[in-house]
Amino acid sequence: MQDLDGIVSRALAAFRAARDVASLENAKARFLGKSGELTAFRPQGTPEERKVAGAKFNAAKQRIEAALQARRDELAGEKLSARLAEEALDVTLPARGRGRGGVHPVIRTWRRVEAIWQTLGFDVAEGPEIETDWYSFTALNNPENHPARSMQDTFYVDMKDKDGLPLLLRTHTSPMQVRYARTHKPPIKVIAPGRTYRVDSDATHSP
Repeated sequence: MQDLDGIVSRALAAFRAARDVASLENAKARFLGKSGELTAFRPQGTPEERKVAGAKFNAAKQRIEAALQARRDELAGEKLSARLAEEALDVTLPARGRGRGGVHPVIRTWRRVEAIWQTLGFDVAEGPEIETDWYSFTALNNPENHPARSMQDTFYVDMKDKDGLPLLLRTHTSPMQVRYARTHKPPIKVIAPGRTYRVDSDATHSP
């Protein structure tokens, strides 16, 4: 089947020569299309010879189709490689910078003030921001009817201390001084900076 072998050889050569999908599809039509060389092939001879030729025809068609698919895969791989090369990232380049946080100006000033007073021999008192009613008011001789104890001036929390007394967000840092005085002996040199929580807002208070 010299003609059949020639068709296979020409088809494989045409597929290898195709440099893009369009060229490959044109080559496919040339050999496998309705008017293609392989499609137009008609075996001649006796019935037995045509039977043998038919088997060879099927084998030739399978070779051509396999070569066609292989070339399709090659072209797809080449296209992907080109795209990856175009979109490649140079991992040796410096990464995108991230913003660096900084200490808030208030906190920075707070720390500087503490440091200054500590150089003068003062201690820095500390205490809880959720404070007891006793440390906030009673220990400071604030009567029960003092306006500062009202809901309008103080943030109370839905909790009680161990004695069943209400808890609140401290309205000033005096409770820290009271706690310090109860655990230290005179002479006492202390500052008590800290966060406070107030409802009022005026020239001397900030909520």
